[in-house]
Amino acid sequence: ARATPPAAAAAAAAIGGDGEEQTTTTTMQHCPIVPNKPTSELRQDPYNMPKGFEWSTIDVMDEAQRNEVYDLLTRNYVEDDDAMFRFDYSPPFLLWALTPPDFNPDFHLGVRSSKSGKLMAFITAVPAHVRAYEKTVPMVEINFLCVHKKLRSKRLAPVLIKEITRRVNLTGVFQAVYTAGVVLPVPVASCRYYHRSLNPKKLVDIGFSRLAARMTMARMIKLYKVPEKPATTGLRPMEMRDVPSAHRLLDEYLTRFSLCVKFSVDEFAHWLMPRKGVITTYVATKKSGAGGDDEEETVTDLISFYHLPSTITNHPRHSTLCAGYSFYNVATSVDAEVLMRDALILAKNEGMDVFNALNLMENEKILKDLKFGIGDGELQYYLYNWACPEMEPKDVGIVLL
Repeated sequence: ARATPPAAAAAAAAIGGDGEEQTTTTTMQHCPIVPNKPTSELRQDPYNMPKGFEWSTIDVMDEAQRNEVYDLLTRNYVEDDDAMFRFDYSPPFLLWALTPPDFNPDFHLGVRSSKSGKLMAFITAVPAHVRAYEKTVPMVEINFLCVHKKLRSKRLAPVLIKEITRRVNLTGVFQAVYTAGVVLPVPVASCRYYHRSLNPKKLVDIGFSRLAARMTMARMIKLYKVPEKPATTGLRPMEMRDVPSAHRLLDEYLTRFSLCVKFSVDEFAHWLMPRKGVITTYVATKKSGAGGDDEEETVTDLISFYHLPSTITNHPRHSTLCAGYSFYNVATSVDAEVLMRDALILAKNEGMDVFNALNLMENEKILKDLKFGIGDGELQYYLYNWACPEMEPKDVGIVLL
C-alpha cells in the first residue's frame, strides 16, 4: 500500500526556549534538558517577523477564522512525496482538535500578510499531561505547522516554532510532544503506518494501491471484503453516560505503556465522544449490580477512530480519499483482533476507503492477520526538552492527530 502523508507533521526543526537548538535527546535522566526558567528570565516580547508579515492570534471559535485555517491547510499542508494526496482537515475537525479543556487561544498562532491580511502560516499547541515512563509532566502537543507554499523560502517555520515556544514557556510549560515524518535529533520512538484496504477498486484507481502480480480486481475485492456487522455483542455508539466508566477503562489500559496522555474525565469526553464526520467511538458494556432498571453499565470494550480524508489531486473521477485512523481501542471481553476487525466494519459502514493504524500499543501483533499492508514511511515521536530513553513502538500509548 502507498503511505498516506505522515500525520501531525509538527516541526521541521525544533528550537529551544531562547532559540538554542537543543530540544530532544534520549538519555536515562528523566528530566528537562534545559532547566525550566522563571517567567522574569524569559523573553517578554514576540519575535520579529520578516518585513511584510505580522503575528495574528487565530480565534478558531469564530467560523470565518476557522475557515481561513482550513483553506490554508487544505492548499498547503502535508502531502505525499508525489503530491497526489493532501490532508483535508475539515473545519469541524479543527474545532475538535484545537479546543480541548483548558485550551489557550494564544497558542493558535498565525502569520498574516501586512498588506492583504491573508493568513499565510499557522502553528498550534494544545495542553496535555503526558507520562513518559514514570513521570507525568504538563506539556503541549504541537501540531499544524504550515507555511504557504509561496513563502517556503522566507524561513518562517523556525520563527513560528520559537514564538509558540515563547508563548508556551510564559505559561510555565517547558515540554512538548510532537510527531513528524522526518528524522530530527532525537526521536523517542519511531512508528510505522499500516493501511487496510476497504475499497480496493477505488484505491487502485487513484494510485494509492496497486494490483499485485497474478491478482485480479475481483479477487482483490473478495480478499478485502469485511462482514456487514460487528462481532462484539452489544457494541453501540458511546454516550455521555458511558464516559466515567470508559475513562477508567482507558486510563487503566494506558498504564501498560511508557508514553501516554493522562486524560482527565473532561478531556476524555472531549477527545472520545462521537462527533459526526470527526470521531467515531463505540463501546460494549456489561450490567453490574443487584439487577433491575437501575443497574450500572460498565464499559468493557472501546473502539475509536477519527476521520481524516485526503484531497486527491488531478484525478478525473475521484476528489477525496476517505480514511479512518485508529485512535484508542481497549478489548477486555473479546480478543483485540476481534475488536479491531469490528473497527474495520464500522469504518467501512461509514464510507471509509481505507483504515490506517500505527504499529503502537498492541496493534502490531494483530495487523498482519487483519490484512493491513505496511506503509512507506515512518512517523517519528519527539519529546521537546525532556530527556528519557528511547522506546519501541509497542511502548507508545499516545496517538496525535
